[in-house]
This record gives sequence, structure tokens and C-alpha cells, in this order.
Amino acid sequence: MHEIKTLMYCQGYPVSEKRRFSVMYFTLMSACLLLCSCQRTDDPQVLGTIERDRLELVAEAHEPIAEVLVHEGDHVIAGQVLLRQSAGAMQPRLEQSQAQLEKAGQQLRELQRGARSQEVVQARAALESTESALKANELEFQRAEQMVQAKLQSQSVLDQARAARDAAVAARRQAQARLQLLNEGTRVEQIAQAKAAVAAAQAALAELKISATRYELSAPRAGVIEALPYKLGERPPTAQPLVVMLADGNTYARVYVPEALRAQYRPGTEVQVSADGIAQNLSGQVRYVSAQAAFTPYFALTQQDRGRLSYLTEISLLDADDIPAGLPVQVSLATP
Repeated sequence: MHEIKTLMYCQGYPVSEKRRFSVMYFTLMSACLLLCSCQRTDDPQVLGTIERDRLELVAEAHEPIAEVLVHEGDHVIAGQVLLRQSAGAMQPRLEQSQAQLEKAGQQLRELQRGARSQEVVQARAALESTESALKANELEFQRAEQMVQAKLQSQSVLDQARAARDAAVAARRQAQARLQLLNEGTRVEQIAQAKAAVAAAQAALAELKISATRYELSAPRAGVIEALPYKLGERPPTAQPLVVMLADGNTYARVYVPEALRAQYRPGTEVQVSADGIAQNLSGQVRYVSAQAAFTPYFALTQQDRGRLSYLTEISLLDADDIPAGLPVQVSLATP
């Protein structure tokens, strides 16, 4: 600036032109600095952390914890038992359902077997007894009829004899029908109803058994125990997490992409991921980008505020199973 002032005086510029040249100088310098800043070639990076699938195993009922078989940090395999709750009221419900199933099964077998031989013999004996009684009542009716015709007895005696004979006929028919019913066996509709009752009892018992198995928590996948919020003997509320674990495999990076870079991060885009303590960069591929910006909606912001928005993005990583979850990472677009 001092050199420009001296030059203006030496060349005979009037003092009134001094301020105009100063403004032009500062304008030129600002434009140069802005051009230099626009020509920076730094590769913008996106920050985030390494993540794995987080699994929460919840309490089936408000029952005390009876046994804890793992500790925080243990690696478990799929199907391994982790924790057990006391069965509580579930045990008598299971026993009641089992008894109902046994009752329904016994009734079905009884219907399928049909009548016992002793019942058939009893029915035949009852039929023979009714036939004997019918013969006796028939003879008594004939004698009463002859006596009434000879006018030796009143009409009422004949009526009584006729009623006794008719009753004996009805009793014989009843005995015959019962014997025929025993010989034919159980109706198919009764057997079908009994089978349906057995099926219903089996379904009720199976439902209770499924609920009972949930009192024993097993690992759905191989992974690492992240947290055990409740201790042995505590009664956790229903549906509260009892075991929190991080599943093996499926390692990915969760990052937040600034609004200015959103158009460059699309599903399938190849990226490079660097993590603290890892010498070599990891290869990754964008698998998900949230359509909703974090916090304030973009349409409610000015152009300056929109530059502060970020979009949740998940990036699948290759050969990153040994990297611990929660490790900070930096993500940049892969060079073509």
C-alpha cells in the first residue's frame, strides 16, 4: 500500500484520486483470495462411526431372573442360552393345559373303541327280560278279555291289562334299540367332535409352551454381549431389554452426509473408509441414504441454513468383521 501511494504521488496523480485506487486495490485482493479458496482440491470427508446390528432380548413377563449364564463382553453362538426367568404362574397353566389334553384324548379313545362287551351282554339280557314280561302281560290281557266277555270282571280290569301289555311292548322296543345302538358303535360325528376337542387342547398347550420357552433367552445370532441391564434376582418389567448384544458380521458405517454432498452419495456409490488405528483404508458401498434431513425440514430454511443439514447414511464395509463397533471413521468418495 505504501508503494502504491508513493507511485501515485511520483506520477503526479492528484490527491483526490488516492481513495479510488485504494478501493480498487482491496477489491482485487479479495477477488484473488476468493478464487484461491474456490480452487482448493481437498477431498471433503464425511464423519461417523462403525456399527453392527444391535439386538435386544426383552422380558416375557414380570418374573424374577433365576439364572444368568453370560457376562458382558462374552462372545456367544446362535442358540446359546443366555438368561432364564422364573416360570412363575406359567407352570400351573402348563399342567392344567396338559390335563385338559389328556382328558380330551381319553374321551376320543373311548368313543373309538365303542361299547364294551359287558354292556352288550347287559343290553341283550335286558331285551330278554322285556320279552318275558311282554309274554306274561299278553297272557294276562287275554285272560282279562275273556273274563270281561263272560261278564265276570269289569271293563277297568281289561283296560289295566291292556295298558300293562302296551308298556311291555314299549320296553321291549327300547331294549332292542339300545342293543342295536351298542352294536352299531359310536357315530362318526361324535368321533369328529372328540378329535376337534383334542386338536384344540393341543393348540392351547403348544401356545403355552411357546410362551414358556420365552422365559429362557437364547442368542438369535452369534455375537458379543453388549449389556445386561438387570441382575440376578431382579424382577424386570415386561418387554424391557434383559440382554443387549451386537451381532457378528454385517459391519457397516453410520455417517451423516452434509447437504452439499448429498447428491454424490447414492445407494451403490463406492467409498473409501479410514478408521483410527487402522493402517489401510477400507472399501465400502453406500447401501442407504435417508430421504429426510436431520432436524429442521429443508423447505423451512434459508439457503445458508440448508448448508447445515445432514442426511443419515449407512455404508456396507468389506473385510471389517474384526473392527470394533463405535470406532470413529472418515468416509470419502472413491477415486475413479
